[in-house]
Amino acid sequence: MSKLFAFTLGTLSAIGGFIDIGDIVADAQVGARFGLRLAWVTLFSVAGIMCFAEMSGRIALKTQRPALALARSRLGPRYALFGLVGSFLVTGLLVMAELAGVALALELATSVHYLLWVPVAAVLVLAVIWLLPFAVMERLYGILGLAMLVYVVAVWQLGPDWSSVLDSATTLVPTAGESWGAYLFFVVVLIGAQMTPYEMFFFSSGAVESRWRPKDLVEMRVNVVVGFPLGGLLAVAIQAVAFLVFFERGIHVEHISQTALPVAVALGKVGLAIAILGIFAATFGATLETLLASGYDVAQYFGWSYGKLQPPVRASRFTTVVLLLLLGSTALALTTVDPITVTILAVVCSAVLLPFLFIPVLLVGNDREVMGDLANGRLSNAVGTTTIAVSVVVSLAALPLLVLTRAGAA
Repeated sequence: MSKLFAFTLGTLSAIGGFIDIGDIVADAQVGARFGLRLAWVTLFSVAGIMCFAEMSGRIALKTQRPALALARSRLGPRYALFGLVGSFLVTGLLVMAELAGVALALELATSVHYLLWVPVAAVLVLAVIWLLPFAVMERLYGILGLAMLVYVVAVWQLGPDWSSVLDSATTLVPTAGESWGAYLFFVVVLIGAQMTPYEMFFFSSGAVESRWRPKDLVEMRVNVVVGFPLGGLLAVAIQAVAFLVFFERGIHVEHISQTALPVAVALGKVGLAIAILGIFAATFGATLETLLASGYDVAQYFGWSYGKLQPPVRASRFTTVVLLLLLGSTALALTTVDPITVTILAVVCSAVLLPFLFIPVLLVGNDREVMGDLANGRLSNAVGTTTIAVSVVVSLAALPLLVLTRAGAA
């Protein structure tokens, strides 16, 4: 029973890793403009991030080292430095966006302007990172993140014409009035939002933090195989409720408050309260993950002590990186820069980086001298290679589409 309970808690934590501010915003925007015509992108993203999360977790199980550290030794410090700088900058933008998301959720709950909540959110994040053990921290926001399932209930409560929903989901072209450029731009946005590299490296570092060993292979895979598809289900549900409430009315999503409105339409004030709790839990959890992932990346590259299993004094440089990034993100959020704009920019840049960060993990996963009997099999290599091939195309197209479509506006 205790082992089953551990599986369940780990699975809930995986939901928190998939649904963050980038995914919530992107899914609502896509649903409002394209219905479910981009749901196939979410299916692809779930398969891709499952493959590389499992691969990076397996690497950590076998070697007791996170995937990024091994990638550095495999491809050399220069390539790893490029990946580190790119990943740190993108994840740093996401920290600011996630922190603003926490503040915006508190604004929805209290009607107090979100800028007043930003410092409060930063203090709460700091307190959780400083005081709570890794497992408790991860499981707490994972459990609270279950509130996001209210979007699934809302889809049902809205009583859709299921044939219309199916027709939308199986139509792979832009809706009337939308350009192919905008359609393809949001393909990039969804892939960047749903396969963000920090998920993979946080999962790998978390496996080290949790002291998983090869005997924990089944537990790790349960986390991946159940958790990420649940996250994908929530993503499609957000797209679906936005489709059902906004699409016919021609309403575009421009504020995070609009992502909760369809739930209020379906389920009233109680549903809205649960949705706000879910958004708070998802963005708060993602703030923790992006902060720690950034600290892990830097510490692992330079060979510093890191992690929450050690006292902050023993991992002082890791702790300093996390604190400085939190302070910088708080300051950026207080400049009144639009969190939605930052989020879209961050996930597009994330899409650019995907092949550069996936390729080293695939190479290490295939290194039988390192991985032994836990080296990649045919399925991992097939899915991983396909994911990289698509991510190369997405990487090349991301910035041109950002410019040509004016971030999806054209």
